[in-house]
Amino acid sequence: MTASTPAWPRPPAGRAVVLNVRVVTGSGGGPDMTLIRSAPYFRRYWPSVAYMHPPHDAGFAALQRLAAVHDYPCVGIPDRGPLDARVARELLALCRHLGVRVWHGRDYKANLLGLLLRRLHPMALVTTVHGWVTHTRRTPLYYAIDRRCLPRYDHVITVASSLHGEALDLGVAPGRCSLLLNAVDERVFSRRGDAERRTSSGSATERLLIGAVGRLSSEKAFADLIRAAAALIRDGHDIELRIAGEGPARRQLQDLVDALGVGQRVALLGRVEDTVALLQSLHVFALSSRFEGLPIALLEAMAMELPAVATAVGGVGDAIDDGDNGLLVPAGDVGALAAALRRLVQDPALRERLGRAARRTIEAQFTLSRRVAAEEAIYDRVLQDAVVANR
Repeated sequence: MTASTPAWPRPPAGRAVVLNVRVVTGSGGGPDMTLIRSAPYFRRYWPSVAYMHPPHDAGFAALQRLAAVHDYPCVGIPDRGPLDARVARELLALCRHLGVRVWHGRDYKANLLGLLLRRLHPMALVTTVHGWVTHTRRTPLYYAIDRRCLPRYDHVITVASSLHGEALDLGVAPGRCSLLLNAVDERVFSRRGDAERRTSSGSATERLLIGAVGRLSSEKAFADLIRAAAALIRDGHDIELRIAGEGPARRQLQDLVDALGVGQRVALLGRVEDTVALLQSLHVFALSSRFEGLPIALLEAMAMELPAVATAVGGVGDAIDDGDNGLLVPAGDVGALAAALRRLVQDPALRERLGRAARRTIEAQFTLSRRVAAEEAIYDRVLQDAVVANR
């Protein structure tokens, strides 16, 4: 539904309303999948989400479908750019309609709008810092906006230890800043048996399958991964590489695949809605990013018992202990990436050991139920503080 549609959701009685607010293009990314899948774990709060998205963005329908499947109230608000005043008006109307108690901003624009709208609709302000990973000419502006906004929020959540330090550097008071690592639903992302994985790949051969998931954009550095895979293929290793995702770099990546002559072994799959099935088909997961917070795709792969090779950037080290539950390599080092992948290709026992350890890591530290419980405790705290402040 859109915010101009009268059939807005109605919250149930007895549960405080949390409105998550985020800018999205197309079908969203890892944070959106996790946000929507978290709905069943909330007990005291009623979570909903308002997405600001480009008008007539056909990809947004996929995100709406996912929200409907998981019974997560989702409102789309067409956003025509920075000067579109209708966005603020519709968000204010939505806050009043739902009786929002907690505004949960998920990016710089949502953070700014939350500060503006609280003057017209009293509510607690919480934000999650997912990381400033998409570097464009506008990145300094976004960072400057967050520098102004974050210290004024009632509570700031960071999803990786590296981001926690950055938030404190921006002036957020330590008592108002919490580290809640990203998480996944380990019940959904669970391997269904080794034999099924080996036969569900769709490959005409028994080639070992390496996979990656993410937006096709420069910070994900999929070109490095393609070059590493090409090096393994030239060395005679019987592998295939499959990359799931859409984005502005698709044409450049396809040109690189063609130039390297590996089109029969490297496939850009586009958007894959059934991520579980994709991960089930793989033998190895690879993350080649130059910038990250704590990537959801990596956690999902670990939950599926996939051995992972990942670049040591952002919060990746919060999840992977090199040699214990995965392999870490320096960002931008294609040779190191190829060498780590080669280790896994050649050593089935290592793949098995790392994959099982990865699953244990998820179960111990990165479950969605644990994260939602911690998030609800933060909501309790900010609402209680608001009551005390208004006495």
